[in-house]
Amino acid sequence: MAVPGALAQNAAEPVASAETGPARRTSWLTALRTPKIATGIAIVLFFIAVAIFGPIIDRTNPSAISSAVLQGPSMAHWLGTTQSGQDILAQLINGARISLFVGFVAGLIATVLSLFIGVLGGYLGGVADEILSVFTNIFLVIPALPLVIILAGYLPGKGALSVAIVISVTGWAWGARVQRAQTLSIRERDYVLAARISGEGTMRIIFCEILPNELAIVAASFLFTVIFAILTEAGLAFLGLSNLSSWSWGTMLYWAEADSALQSGAWWWFVPPGLCIALVGAGLAMINFGIDEFVNPRLRSAGIATTKRSARAAAGQRSARAMSSRRSASRS
Repeated sequence: MAVPGALAQNAAEPVASAETGPARRTSWLTALRTPKIATGIAIVLFFIAVAIFGPIIDRTNPSAISSAVLQGPSMAHWLGTTQSGQDILAQLINGARISLFVGFVAGLIATVLSLFIGVLGGYLGGVADEILSVFTNIFLVIPALPLVIILAGYLPGKGALSVAIVISVTGWAWGARVQRAQTLSIRERDYVLAARISGEGTMRIIFCEILPNELAIVAASFLFTVIFAILTEAGLAFLGLSNLSSWSWGTMLYWAEADSALQSGAWWWFVPPGLCIALVGAGLAMINFGIDEFVNPRLRSAGIATTKRSARAAAGQRSARAMSSRRSASRS
């Protein structure tokens, strides 16, 4: 998985000394109210609500075959039907469960692996760091998508959990590399050295002194792994390497391609799942960009300066229009 530039840049950014608990909570609550983060969270929560409550509200069987073949959106079928008369809205709602489940489970597993290998290796140093770094570098040079395809092809079971585990195995290395680099910097800070001298245990130093200062990097790693997992699951399903009897957004794209929806002009069959994948990815990316701007003083100051320049430019334009209108009125 290619690491985004913002995520790689965060590893080189200096991290402030540990804040007190209430101050840190207040700062993160302030971050949640920023427009980018709030919009991204709203988008993601909407799809999570659809995945949880959608099948309860709409009990239409997504696999039920009817005589309404390839009908466009209507009051009877809000998103139209497939070549077999199946309701696309029901497939979309039920598919949200598997797609989001695979994305978030794979993101969680990959983040835990990257934290364990990256932070532990960076803090311990020495032989342990060398061994864990070699292990990480091996996974960095292996092409992720071909490895996922090979592993998924030999899975005895192709359920959502199996696919999530396979994706997480290939998606943790970049996060581990970034977190190791950040830990190498943080472990030399005064407060970490003081905790070490006072006899604090390794796990307590990692969880109480180091990890709180890496939350932004951990969040960025988790969010982009979720995006990667959702896209990879859709790719595996599109190639027929996942369980095609259960509905996901990738499965919908597979059947749309297999039944020539594009050639039939049935845009309502393949556009909704593709649009849902794009919206979830955009929501997660907005959360990550918002967090990055909040914790990175350079980006935050640049954003404030841009806002001020835009406000001054808008004020100048309004003043120019007002002067022009006054001159026109005086001439008349």
